[in-house]
Amino acid sequence: MPQSDAILSPSPAGRHTYLDWLRGVAVLIMIGGHTFDSWTLPADRTTKVYGWAVLIFGIGGPLFLFLAGVSVSLAAGARAARLHDDAAAAATVRRRGWQIFVYAFLFRLQSFLLNPGSPLSTLLKVDILNVMGLAIVATATLWGAARRTTGRVLALAAATVSIAMLTPLLRATPMLSGVPDPLEWYVHPVQGRTNFTLFPWSGFVTAGGLVGLVLHRAPEPQRHRRAIAGITLAGVLLAAGGYAASYLPALYSDVSFWTSSPTFFFLRTGILLVAVGVAWAWAQRPRAAGRWSPLVVLGVESLFVYWIHVEMVYGLTTRPLHRQLPLAWTVAAFIAFTFLMLGTVGLKRATQTAWRGRRARPKMS
Repeated sequence: MPQSDAILSPSPAGRHTYLDWLRGVAVLIMIGGHTFDSWTLPADRTTKVYGWAVLIFGIGGPLFLFLAGVSVSLAAGARAARLHDDAAAAATVRRRGWQIFVYAFLFRLQSFLLNPGSPLSTLLKVDILNVMGLAIVATATLWGAARRTTGRVLALAAATVSIAMLTPLLRATPMLSGVPDPLEWYVHPVQGRTNFTLFPWSGFVTAGGLVGLVLHRAPEPQRHRRAIAGITLAGVLLAAGGYAASYLPALYSDVSFWTSSPTFFFLRTGILLVAVGVAWAWAQRPRAAGRWSPLVVLGVESLFVYWIHVEMVYGLTTRPLHRQLPLAWTVAAFIAFTFLMLGTVGLKRATQTAWRGRRARPKMS
């Protein structure tokens, strides 16, 4: 996220553009989810079309977190190769994770200041940046704790499975009731206080870390193609297994399929793995290399778009639209708003370029 918003990238030369494209898809899904949620008439929220839209938009959060995990392993691996120091590479990525965690509170502060009358507790609301930052720190720590790829694979796989399987137990346990509320919100979802929790959402980051390890170990085109094929096949099998398991008796007495179920977590993780293969295949189409792509632009600038659009969609600037649009008009507004975000990104980049050029210009004596 330094000058661009791709969470962590090895270097401009070492970027996997198809992952930026996939992150751009996540941005598109994110904007759609927020505009539909904020602007659609209550009467139209009961339609099947709206229900399917919500289901599709629900993959946006997991996709962002998953791609953050992919970037952890790619960035750490690239830095370790340059420095010949795994510990230093892991430390660098951990610092980035803590920075993102701080961004979460700055984002909440901005929202608090722009919405007078909001309770102070909203400053501590747990959202995607809180979870992403902490999960990046944990994933980088696991990456650095093992010296070899095999150990990293085992550590991240164990973390992913453990997070998924512990989620129903942690959601149901009363043992956390004595923990201060702002900390409990990271585990127990509370209406108005948590949009995301560490369990199971951080598991998408560790799962992405696994995929990043595979991609980093296959830089050559032929090996990369085989790695993508393996990732895609694993995704199909995992999604099919999760779907089949959803028809089996539940392992837990207190579990919700759509929120805390491990089967739903693995089903969605399988979809994310397949999405990597789809993104790579799309990037291989004829004349794709070097072409300007709005989705790649949105993917690279994902943090910037996230930062400005949430307040615009839910805040004072669009209050007359809140829950006022028929579904068809919401679709049109979503498309128009996406183009607005793309134009804003272009303006931001042009301003940055002009500012850098001005600073680089030699001063007249």
